[in-house]
Amino acid sequence: MKQKLDRLYGQYNRREYVHPDPLEFLYAYEDVRDREIAGLIAASLAYGKVARILVSVSRVLEVMGKSPYAYLRDTSAETIFTQFHFFVHRFATGAHLSALLAGIQRVIFEYESLYQCFVSGYQASHATVWPALTLFAGKINAAHEACSPGHLMPCPEKGSACKRLNLYLRWMVRQDAVDPGGWNAISPGKLIVPLDVHMFRISTALGLTRYRQAGLKTALQITDGFRRWAPDDPVRYDFALTRFGIRNGASGTAALEKELGC
Repeated sequence: MKQKLDRLYGQYNRREYVHPDPLEFLYAYEDVRDREIAGLIAASLAYGKVARILVSVSRVLEVMGKSPYAYLRDTSAETIFTQFHFFVHRFATGAHLSALLAGIQRVIFEYESLYQCFVSGYQASHATVWPALTLFAGKINAAHEACSPGHLMPCPEKGSACKRLNLYLRWMVRQDAVDPGGWNAISPGKLIVPLDVHMFRISTALGLTRYRQAGLKTALQITDGFRRWAPDDPVRYDFALTRFGIRNGASGTAALEKELGC
């Protein structure tokens, strides 16, 4: 199985297979402070049809200009709410997005960067990034008293798999041909698989989970399963495995199961 997975990684874990994926927005930013903000926005809006996701993320980043970090540093929270008042992305309103941006802004003012906030809750002795992710999300959610980011910033302590947040961490922690990285103090071995419907189906077929719902326990069990083949990088195969489903739908996922012999 490791040989099959490594072959898929070598074949599909390439920049040419990224589009359409909100990850592509991160490549425009050399400064990690800009990349981490653009990445969190892209990951938070990464639900629904991918074409719509790309349009929504593009609209937000266009308003923020060349440097999302400079925009949040120099723009008042009141102006943010005004500029994004009419924003809509499926269930997300302008108030949700503005609260997310205001939360990021408050974290930047307190810690200087999202990275420094995250590492303040990170310890090498932790089995996974979950404790640090819980602190990180809590800081952003608590930043604005009058309005909440809602579903754009889930609460890890409630037992959600937090697929979009774990996807964000994959982008920011890992560094290879696809994931740009930048959060160098975080070990890739502590990451948790971003569990979406495609990964859940593949992992079930591989016998990596006994659970029937895609919650936190399921994500952790699947991550442990992938550690058998990549102990120091359990989300190594995430991009390659999910390309089939994202690019080709259910038929792609079925083709992948056949390829893996499961």
